[in-house]
Amino acid sequence: MSKTPVHVTVTGAAGQIGYALLFRIASGQMLGADQPVVLRLLEITPALGALDGVHMELDDCAFPLLEGVVKTDDANVAFAESNYGL
Repeated sequence: MSKTPVHVTVTGAAGQIGYALLFRIASGQMLGADQPVVLRLLEITPALGALDGVHMELDDCAFPLLEGVVKTDDANVAFAESNYGL
């Protein structure tokens, strides 16, 4: 039986620190090798273009645990359903 995905919100996701965290979370290094995740990426409006690039890189990696990505500049959307916030 598969686990329910955990929603992880990362603020400043297109910045250097957020960017470095995303790949570790998506690979299972944060929550375990059997825990699916949905990344909820929060960024300021001017950086949404850079966030699109980050999303494409995550897709290119084809992480088996990454069940979805939500990109937004709205904190209410980013933290809705969130289990962890970074």
